[in-house]
Amino acid sequence: MVSLFSEVLGLEVKLPDRPKRIVSFSPAATETLFMLGLGDDVVGVSAFCARPPEAKTKRRVGSYNTVRREVLDDLAPDLVLTVTGYQREFAVELSKKYPVYPLELPLTVAGIVDFVVKVGLVAGAQEAARELGSALLGLVARVSKVKKATAYVEIDLGGPVTFGAHSYITDAIRLVGCSSLYENERVEWLKPNLESVGVWDPDVIIYEPKMYTKFGSEDLRELVRARKWEGLRAVREGRTFVTPGPLDFLAHHGPSFVTEALPWLERSLGAAGRSQGT
Repeated sequence: MVSLFSEVLGLEVKLPDRPKRIVSFSPAATETLFMLGLGDDVVGVSAFCARPPEAKTKRRVGSYNTVRREVLDDLAPDLVLTVTGYQREFAVELSKKYPVYPLELPLTVAGIVDFVVKVGLVAGAQEAARELGSALLGLVARVSKVKKATAYVEIDLGGPVTFGAHSYITDAIRLVGCSSLYENERVEWLKPNLESVGVWDPDVIIYEPKMYTKFGSEDLRELVRARKWEGLRAVREGRTFVTPGPLDFLAHHGPSFVTEALPWLERSLGAAGRSQGT
């Protein structure tokens, strides 16, 4: 057994040297565990753990901050992974009975890499964690700064949400040499003032629909019409983008943010910069 101190819980968490019955309530942690080769040790996941597809074969133990106690008891986990933020109080409550280790939500792209390494360290896969972390850092280092553009990013999390200075999404936009409308707001996320977005007239609009929602280009055009944004530069010049796929894309802070979302931002914002001829 090992004892790992949790800053979030303020106590030592006793874990096996190599946990073999892992339950993850974090989609990012679940994806990381599989990428570390620990998929066979994952016995339970939350309803939102959809990466990789193999995660869907695992037993569902709850949602972001709910738990089916009878399922969790039946699985008898020797490690339960959660995150902070919206899951902090949930983690504290679970820790009264189960071996819970909460991981801090990342504020930067580098923080995502750190998150990935920590998952591996807590799960007893130190070497694999450091190798994956190094590979992700290599991808981050190869990101090119594109011609500067101002982007407005919105994600439907049950309503329009955008991101401030304390967000890895804002950091990723800065990493590729661009700026975000709300980058100086000292918060992780906030509800945007849609009228102000129209006044600021961003070069690029990026929209991420709610997870599993069928939402395409025509739906985005309808949203633009409803908000009376047809005259915005991004709309006039064809620089409005819907994030790919039915899953959380920018709203997911697992390894695939570095391998998929960051290159997508680089391409999308790079194309916008070139189209301006700046």
